[in-house]
Amino acid sequence: MSAQPPLRRAFQPEGVVNKIPYGNNPSAGKYAQAGDANIYYEVYGKGSPIVILHGGILGSTIEMAPFIDSLRKDHQVIAISTRGHGKSEMGQFPITYDKKADDIAAVINAVTSQKVMVLGFSDGAYSAYKLAAKYPEKISKMIAIGAGEQIPGLRSINFDHQMLLSDKAYWKQQNELMPEPERLEDFWNAMQEFYNGMTASKELFNAIQCPVLVLSGELDRNAPLMTVISAYQMIPNAQLSIIPNTGHVCFHENFEAVWAVVKPFIR
Repeated sequence: MSAQPPLRRAFQPEGVVNKIPYGNNPSAGKYAQAGDANIYYEVYGKGSPIVILHGGILGSTIEMAPFIDSLRKDHQVIAISTRGHGKSEMGQFPITYDKKADDIAAVINAVTSQKVMVLGFSDGAYSAYKLAAKYPEKISKMIAIGAGEQIPGLRSINFDHQMLLSDKAYWKQQNELMPEPERLEDFWNAMQEFYNGMTASKELFNAIQCPVLVLSGELDRNAPLMTVISAYQMIPNAQLSIIPNTGHVCFHENFEAVWAVVKPFIR
């Protein structure tokens, strides 16, 4: 039997090799039941706990490999595959950030009784915002990457399914992981409707009590700079860091700069 190819993130550049299959590692993986979905997560390392939340749609736990590799040396890393991604079930539609916050809380409860730090990217950052507002007793600090103010009409999202599916090697791996791959396009349609109607503004941001590092790439098109600055201004206890000349996935473009900001914040 031939060996499985290394797990890859979507549109991963040539020359990048992920040594540990984050998101499909039987030695570290477990499940937590969260309402209508079984949520998959992996735990690495020891120390103060930090939850890692990947992005949406094309997102996967493996895309957060640089953070997991760095954080597991001094922390207990809880890397969650959010509903509809990787080995986690989709549950019933519609998708909401209330559901996602409950999913994350269920995993936290299964792993630790301590307060946790949370590092979320894009959809994972919005989920973290909601988690901190809904479950303030569980969160000590948060890093939110690529997630600014969002109100209906501010942007229009229309997923190009052919473009999303164009990385065939990635989707071959993902389909083998997913409990219900036949529901993928229905999931995308539900997420498109959700994203076009979602609100992340004053009411949400004002409710976040923990310290928050709001971090973004200067050239982020998914969360434009002014929306990120607006979120930062509405969060009571926030710091702002903009990584020059990088886009949405700034930590893949310049991890050294991102890590230089994140590391002192989480101490």
